[in-house]
Amino acid sequence: MKTAMPDTAVDDRLAKRNAVLLALAQALGGASASIVIATGPLVGYMMLEEDKSLATLPVSTMVLGTAFGTIPAGIIMRRFGRRAGFTGASLLGVISGLLASFAVFRDSFALFSLACCMGGFAGAFVQQYRFAAADTASDAFKPKAISWVLAGGVLAGIVGPQTVIATKDMFAPILFAGTYLAQAGLALIALFLLIFIQIPKPPRQTKSQSGGRPLLTIMSQPRFIVSAACGICSYALMSLVMTATPLAMIACGLSETDAALGIQWHVLAMFGPSFFTGSLIARYGKERIVSIGLVLLAGCSIVALMGIELAHFWTALVLLGLGWNFGFIGATAMLTDTYRPEERNLVQAVNDFLVFGFVAAASFSSGALLNAFGWGTVNILVFPFVVLCIGLLLWLTFAERKAVTTA
Repeated sequence: MKTAMPDTAVDDRLAKRNAVLLALAQALGGASASIVIATGPLVGYMMLEEDKSLATLPVSTMVLGTAFGTIPAGIIMRRFGRRAGFTGASLLGVISGLLASFAVFRDSFALFSLACCMGGFAGAFVQQYRFAAADTASDAFKPKAISWVLAGGVLAGIVGPQTVIATKDMFAPILFAGTYLAQAGLALIALFLLIFIQIPKPPRQTKSQSGGRPLLTIMSQPRFIVSAACGICSYALMSLVMTATPLAMIACGLSETDAALGIQWHVLAMFGPSFFTGSLIARYGKERIVSIGLVLLAGCSIVALMGIELAHFWTALVLLGLGWNFGFIGATAMLTDTYRPEERNLVQAVNDFLVFGFVAAASFSSGALLNAFGWGTVNILVFPFVVLCIGLLLWLTFAERKAVTTA
């Protein structure tokens, strides 16, 4: 007599199918950010005739679009479901790619920046792929489901820059027009894949489930303040240096291909360690991993200040990606200690809005700093913020130890 199959096995068959589809969609849809990062400042520099300091504005508008999209993404998917939200965002990604290509043909900086902002808004939904992969998974399979989607993020770091290299001269002498057509094509393929995911809508929350402490009470906790500060600095400093790097490489006589490959190594360094960062946090502690990430960010700037050869830029970009991974993921883990289950959605949304808001400001100021003061100044600015965050971590550690001993 055959035994009945456990529900978890049935659930995990569906979860594995969803995770594979989401990982593939991550590799395609997530490549859009790499494409804008690698080419946006260069397109902006070519379009602007006078004020070259605004060259990084397209990247800034993309990040700002992501910041503005974080809360609507949660609301839309809570009401209409994951599949509707993801496919709608992919369609927006297709439109943004087509609009960006048209803007390059028309040499319209304002239109190109708008297209990047639309792509960033769609990217806010891409940020939810890893959470969606866990929706239908058993507790045992959830970590693997998230890891599969993160693997898609690693592939996105390859797909994006390689797309740039393959298509940048498609409509020569109009550089990068074909790249954004290809970006629209990638989003279209992702849309087709996402049609097949099956994730039930979440049940409506009761009044008791939607409660929690006042937001200001949560945000006034020392651990929230330090985790948010470290998360903001890790992401914003990464954005500051990364956004300026393609422009700095071209200014130093390197090619667009060199810049695109540098971004590829950087994105791989950002997402590759994610498979074991959680294990490192569990073994060595959240604060220690955040500190290591901050030191790596400082190491990036040290290498960048040592020279302007290709090896200096690429090594700095790898250290920048590693520093972001340890610093931001560690800070996110610290944040989870500050809220209760019923407070999770609100606190995560507010934290993401703060992070991406500061990241947008950093990427926007990056071009102005590079244009006015040079590559060295961009990197020197990293050090005071690293010192500030390490000081906050030390303060938090001593404060929490004192609280335990006096309790």
